[in-house]
Amino acid sequence: MPGIDDGARSLDIAIEMAQQAVDCGVSHMVCTPHIHKGYFDNSPSTIKPVFDEFVKAVKAAAIPLTLSYAAEVRVNELIPVWLKQGELPFIGELSDKKILLLEMPHSHVPQGLETLVKWLLRNNVQPLIAHPERNRELLAEPTKFSWLQRQGCLFQVTAGALTGRFGDNVAQFALSLMQRKAFHVVASDTHDLVRRPNDMRDAFDVVAAFDRVFAQDVFINKPGEIIGKALRQGV
Repeated sequence: MPGIDDGARSLDIAIEMAQQAVDCGVSHMVCTPHIHKGYFDNSPSTIKPVFDEFVKAVKAAAIPLTLSYAAEVRVNELIPVWLKQGELPFIGELSDKKILLLEMPHSHVPQGLETLVKWLLRNNVQPLIAHPERNRELLAEPTKFSWLQRQGCLFQVTAGALTGRFGDNVAQFALSLMQRKAFHVVASDTHDLVRRPNDMRDAFDVVAAFDRVFAQDVFINKPGEIIGKALRQGV
């Protein structure tokens, strides 16, 4: 979505990214701009108008891509307040819980995360942790990933991590998670056309070479289950 975070700089680039996604085999995209207090102060009220214009532009360009939106929400102390105020956009639902795409800092696992995760789960919100394979503390201490699993988190791995776009260490960690079938969704996390393009087709091939059934699950079945309502509505 153009102009509201570090993603597409313009609507024209966003349209090209939509076409790139289709060329990579994507049929539905969940737009997840950042909500990061003090950096990207987005909310449903800032995201929805941009999303609506983007949908119109994609349709006008006759790009065969359906769309929905949520956000990638940086861990912070206001999340419980935002939930109570109805200010958190969710990706979809799974097992009667709303799915929140939750982002940790790249540098570390923040203090208080366990308390937040438990609070969210008690309030029928399922945290889906974005790009755990790129968190430097998890890279240094992989056992902490198992700790996050025990807290009840689900995990979304970035396609480019599986293809080597983020370097050997990240790729090795992502592939080790694949070997354990420890993540639930693969997403593009695309930000632009060149530096952070859509790697979904190549990533699918990597996972399918390991286990085609698992690839079908994390690229198609589980994401489709989460966003089922949006797909049925044909946004």
